[in-house]
Amino acid sequence: MQGKVSSKPNAAPVYVGVDVCKEWLDIHLHPLGRDLRLANGKAGLQALKRLLRGLQPASIVMEATGKFHRLAHRSLHESGFPVAIVDPYRARMFARACGHLAKTDRLDARFLAILSQMQQPAPTAPPDKLLETLGELINARCAAAADLAAHKNRLKATDSAFLRQQLGKLVIALQRHIESLDKEIAQRIAEDPELCRRVEILTSVPGVGAVTAHCLVIGLSELGHCNAKQAAMLAGLAPIANDSGARQGQRSISGGRKTPRNALYMAALSACRYNPDMKTFATRLKDNGKQAKVVLTAVMRKLVVLANTLLTQNRCWTPNPP
Repeated sequence: MQGKVSSKPNAAPVYVGVDVCKEWLDIHLHPLGRDLRLANGKAGLQALKRLLRGLQPASIVMEATGKFHRLAHRSLHESGFPVAIVDPYRARMFARACGHLAKTDRLDARFLAILSQMQQPAPTAPPDKLLETLGELINARCAAAADLAAHKNRLKATDSAFLRQQLGKLVIALQRHIESLDKEIAQRIAEDPELCRRVEILTSVPGVGAVTAHCLVIGLSELGHCNAKQAAMLAGLAPIANDSGARQGQRSISGGRKTPRNALYMAALSACRYNPDMKTFATRLKDNGKQAKVVLTAVMRKLVVLANTLLTQNRCWTPNPP
């Protein structure tokens, strides 16, 4: 029948690209060349799953969109479909490498499907619902902390009595808001024995406080299940090579997850003063002529590697490890 999609066993594998926004799912079926748009909700996902059951796709790829892809990702995964979540920057660079500069939702879905066929990214399981909820709380805390710092700076700079009064109220409100978020995060973590143990291990490291430990446990949940290089890459603290021919360019960090990295920055400042191992390490780098930010970045990387090691071994930090 004309327009009917073949689902015979000997048919070519089908790769699906899904471009997600708040309201819509733009879908491309490759190599069938078929495009469709469905609502990003339960009804649209039911229609999509009915279509995919007949196709038995080899892979489904969608971009990470903060929160808009979560419902589709979890629903498709629970129905047994292989779903891979990729970095939007990686998808955009792939489209450019294919010679296409234009960007539309329909084109994005098409190139996600082609990326699925050519690179075959591994399926990604959706995060645990508790971790997902804690991630939202951590992001809210980070946003509130940024607002608090901005209001404090404005409070110091203003000469207006009215503005000082208004900004003072906002500062107090934000401080209470952050305290409430910290309490809620700590309470939810305390209800989970595994998360509670991971936080206990991380806070045993001098320089790592509760806020940093929460950011690492939630934002870098892979810690304890990866190697040192992978941990550094996830945090965006691995030096990236920049060589060409005879030139050896300066290494620099790039990418990674911003929230855990920001938390590690504050922890590194403290560790350089109060952690004897990190203090010795930082002093040695300074004596070798390394710049202050290079030293601090190296301490951050050492901290995340140490955290990964302790979580892998399920033990707390000791001055002289066994």
